[in-house]
Amino acid sequence: MDQQFWDELYGSREQLFSGAVNGVLVTETAELPVGRALDLGCGEGGDALWLAGRGWQVTATDISRTALDRAAATAAEAGLTEKVTWTHADLSRTPPAADSFDLVNAHYFPLEVEPGHAALRALLAAVAPGGTLLYVGHDVTGLTADDTHGFDPHAFYKPAEVAALLDDRWTVLVDETRARTTPAPEGTHHTHDTVLRARRRD
Repeated sequence: MDQQFWDELYGSREQLFSGAVNGVLVTETAELPVGRALDLGCGEGGDALWLAGRGWQVTATDISRTALDRAAATAAEAGLTEKVTWTHADLSRTPPAADSFDLVNAHYFPLEVEPGHAALRALLAAVAPGGTLLYVGHDVTGLTADDTHGFDPHAFYKPAEVAALLDDRWTVLVDETRARTTPAPEGTHHTHDTVLRARRRD
């Protein structure tokens, strides 16, 4: 699942996803004070633009230049260019700046499990003291290989696994499975989300 894979996937359609904000982001962050946000795997920009529209200064990263180009065009149309920095990055190679973000948002972010958890630990380190981590995945309980297009969902970190790796510098506020509030993407069978929201202590 490298840059070529994602560019080809986004290039296969004029628009791959809805462009709408993810409902869990709205639910879990609407009451947070505005600050600096990191949106990992931002895709075509739905979450980043929602945050920017509410005053957040957003760094939005993705491995696909095709997705970033679309997101930047949408931001320009919405007059939000100055609120979002679109960054081409692969978290496994380029860690985000440590202690820098009041919110780190990772929605359905395919981060591969690795010995030592280096990339995941870099993601966690990006949260500033007092900041929030929101890590959301698809609930894969009962799904078959056909349902997941042949991908092994256990090859990627799930929110509960991330929660288990948090140390005493963190307070877990939400760690649960809940029904989706919007339809699953076309061609998928995801009916529930797994949600982790944690706050890093000062």
